[in-house]
Amino acid sequence: MGLAPHPGKGPQYLAVLVALALAAICPAFTQDTPLTAQAIIQRSVEANARDWNAAPQYDNMETDREPNGGTRTVSTLMIEGSPYNRLMQINGEPLPPQQQAQEQQKLDAVIARRQQESAQERAARIAKYQKDRARDHALMDELTKAFNFTLTGEETLDGHDVYALKATPRPGYQPPSMETQVLTGMQGKLWIDKKTFQWVKVTAQVIHPVSIEGFLAQVEPGTRFELEKMPVGDEIWLPSHFSMTAHARVLFLFSHNASDNERYYDYHKAEPLQASGLSK
Repeated sequence: MGLAPHPGKGPQYLAVLVALALAAICPAFTQDTPLTAQAIIQRSVEANARDWNAAPQYDNMETDREPNGGTRTVSTLMIEGSPYNRLMQINGEPLPPQQQAQEQQKLDAVIARRQQESAQERAARIAKYQKDRARDHALMDELTKAFNFTLTGEETLDGHDVYALKATPRPGYQPPSMETQVLTGMQGKLWIDKKTFQWVKVTAQVIHPVSIEGFLAQVEPGTRFELEKMPVGDEIWLPSHFSMTAHARVLFLFSHNASDNERYYDYHKAEPLQASGLSK
């Protein structure tokens, strides 16, 4: 149903849905354009497009909360054009020396394999990664079509002066794909930095049940997600936190619940890696 997240782990619809925001069907912005909700959204489209393009240039750390309450921390590394996750910590504790050595061996093997692959193999691997990113970007393109935006005021959030906007379903919107059907039953709120027009935070929730054609499934109220972003340098902002709770009824009889809670930090420009150890 497309209810999943992020940068390093490969595309997971809701995370990118939010993190990279809105498509460009808005009118062009000029200095004389008043800061209506639509003008603010257009500026945020431009800012998020820069973030989208820059994201593959960065490595980062990611900590995920597991269903049992524990945590798992990975180092997400861009290696020869696509990401790889190296396990670093479990429940906030470094791995035992033997397991650290095993993870280093796995990393070395991936680096060596990618450096030695044929041009055709490399192209196919990178194409799959880019295809997944493009799929999420296409889903993002539906957002301005699916919602109306209203400027509700100005606030201060996490030290940023922000515009607060409300997103409500647009009457008559016809979703073009299975993944976008859930948009018809959602509403949300956005906090956009007044200086950079970057997203500081966005929340969204399902407000009425949405049937997903082809799956005999229904996404139910209680499904919600939240995304926060932070500056990482060079006027680029990337996700710092993503959480999602999904409630669905499969075959309209059996309940299915899922959740994610992920934090991203320590962004830095990716550098070439070498087998038998990190070059940085």
